[in-house]
Amino acid sequence: MTSSISTPASPVLPVLAEVVRSGFTEGHHRGSLVVLAADGSVELALGDPAAPVFPRSSNKPMQAAAILRAGLDLAGERLALAAASHSGEGFHLELVRTMLAEHGLKPDDLQTPPDLPLDPAEAEAYLAAGGVREPLTMNCSGKHAAMLAVCVRNGWDTATYLDPAHPLQRLVGEVVAEAAGEPVAALGTDGCGAPLMAIGLVGLARAFRTFVLAEPGTAERRVADAMRAHPEYVAGTRRPDTWLMREVPGTLSKMGAEAVQALALPDGRALAFKIDDGSTRALGPVLARSLGLLGVDAPVVSRIGRSPLLGGAAEVGEIRAAF
Repeated sequence: MTSSISTPASPVLPVLAEVVRSGFTEGHHRGSLVVLAADGSVELALGDPAAPVFPRSSNKPMQAAAILRAGLDLAGERLALAAASHSGEGFHLELVRTMLAEHGLKPDDLQTPPDLPLDPAEAEAYLAAGGVREPLTMNCSGKHAAMLAVCVRNGWDTATYLDPAHPLQRLVGEVVAEAAGEPVAALGTDGCGAPLMAIGLVGLARAFRTFVLAEPGTAERRVADAMRAHPEYVAGTRRPDTWLMREVPGTLSKMGAEAVQALALPDGRALAFKIDDGSTRALGPVLARSLGLLGVDAPVVSRIGRSPLLGGAAEVGEIRAAF
C-alpha cells in the first residue's frame, strides 16, 4: 500500500504580459500587481499582491535609510549610490572607490561577488579594455561600500557586515517592516550576499509611498530626495529607473532582480509588481501600463513600454501588457 502527500496547489496568477510574434501569441508572463491610490488604499490588485516576495534590489531604499539611521552622514550622489543597482559606468566605480577611501577602506573589503558591469554596453567596453570580474564592478558595490562605512563609523565588525545577526542588518529588518507596515515574512540571501527580507507587494508599494511622503530631514525622505535628484547614480544613463525619475518629476522608482518593480509618485500614489517567472523583458510593458492607470502621461512612458521582438533584423512583434 502506498500513500501520497498532497500539497496545496499554487494559485494561477493572471497574465500581465503576452508575447506576440507575427500576430501569434507565443507566450505569457504571469504575476501579481498592486496599485495604491493617493490615500494609500488599494485601487487595483491583480494576482496575490499580499503574498510575500523577495523584493530584491527594490529593498535598497530601506537599506539606505537604515544606514542613515545608524549614523552615517550620506547625502547627494553618495546616498543615491548607497541605494543603487548601478550600471558599472566609470562615474559609478569612481565614487565607490572614493566612498571606501573616505573611511579607510579599500575595494578588497567589499564582500560583493566578482561580477561584470550590469549594463551590457559597459560590460563589453570593460572586457575589451582587459577588465575582469571584480567585487567593485558588481552592481551592489555602492550599497556595500555604505554598509562598510557605517560599520567603521560605529566600530562594528566589518568582516561580518553581511551576517543577519549583525547590528546593521537587524536595523535593516526593522526599517523594512516599519516602512512596509507589515512584518518581514522570510529572510534570505540576495545575489550580492546581503540579507534579504520578504514582504508583500502591497507592503512594498506602501514602503515607497512612505518614503516620498516622509517629513523632510527624516532618513526616508533623505533617501527619496537623493535618489530623485541623482537617478543616474541609482541606475545608469541607459536605464528606465533613471529615465522615469528624470522625466516624471518627483517619481521614486527602483527595480529588483527576478522582475520586481516598485514606484511612488510625489502625491502618494504607488505601485509594485512582480513577474512570476522572473523575466525582466516584461518589466517595461507592465510598468508602462501601470503608469497609464495612474494617469502618468509622458513620452518616457511609451519609451519604457516598447519591447519589440525581432525576426532577423526586422521587428515582427512585441511583448505587451495584457491588463
